[in-house]
Amino acid sequence: MALARNRRGERGVDYWPGFVDALSTLLLAIMFLLSVFVLVQYFLSTEIEGKDEALERLNSQINELTQLLALEKSGSQDLADQLASLTASLEAAQSDRSRLQQLLDEGAGAGAGLQGRVDALSGELDAEKAVSARALSQVELLNQQIAALRQQIGALEQALEASEARDRESNTRIADLGRRLNVALAQRVQELNRYRSDFFGRLREILSDRENIRIVGDRFVFQSEVLFPSGSDVLNPEGSAEMAKLAEALKQLESEIPPEINWVLRVDGHTDSVPLSGGGRYRDNWELSSARALSVVKYLNSQGVSANRLVAAGFGEFQPLDPGDSVEARARNRRIELKLTER
Repeated sequence: MALARNRRGERGVDYWPGFVDALSTLLLAIMFLLSVFVLVQYFLSTEIEGKDEALERLNSQINELTQLLALEKSGSQDLADQLASLTASLEAAQSDRSRLQQLLDEGAGAGAGLQGRVDALSGELDAEKAVSARALSQVELLNQQIAALRQQIGALEQALEASEARDRESNTRIADLGRRLNVALAQRVQELNRYRSDFFGRLREILSDRENIRIVGDRFVFQSEVLFPSGSDVLNPEGSAEMAKLAEALKQLESEIPPEINWVLRVDGHTDSVPLSGGGRYRDNWELSSARALSVVKYLNSQGVSANRLVAAGFGEFQPLDPGDSVEARARNRRIELKLTER
């Protein structure tokens, strides 16, 4: 009668592991979404920094071209002023020539000296015309250069506008991709959680009658004494029988989970804090815990579980369930843990 009451009490406590399972799943999903958010922010900041550098280079080129255009305008203005001065001199010389020509017509007696002066003035006038022609040529060349600079500035402005438009389009695509990625990842997490719950339900049905097999959070915990002799990594007959049950459940689960969900069963080996003597096969608890986890993984693989769905890890005495140093605490810490998780 007392045994029946104890079993009913144990069944009543089964609500707590389910609550812990749901809470840990929610925390994992939140941590994963935060990681994705940080990655997206990093890629956005990297791309924006590259665009800012390109914009700074374009602005620098535009400033240089603007300064060059100002210098060319200043030179063009100077040449225009010089041309105006030469034109005024030319008009004055033409006026003098007209007056001299009138004097020649009125007084032919002073023809020799006056004709020499007229010839000199004509030479000066021809020289001033040549200078004026060169100035006009330089002004025309400067006008052509200014037109070319304006075309370059227009092309740069168009390139800048196109770059800004591409940036806006890229940012929109990145935001949309982030949203779709978050939705897809949330769906994958939900699917894996559903299969994890199904798997744990099956294991509860298979292993719930064993007192030395416990559920801790999202893990099944086997006491090492159930699976291995003391100080050994070779499964005993009882441990092989338990692992054979587990292998059947894993093979059924493997056929049901879609291949795009990248899951693994992680097998973690743990020991107590009592150091090994060092004279045996293993030098320390780390090696012993790793060898035991690997032994379980190899046995499951020999029973038909795919090798790419199995992971072995050894933690030695560094992840205790019970920090105490009593015989009972050390017994609880000697264990093999099974956890269904993402790769």
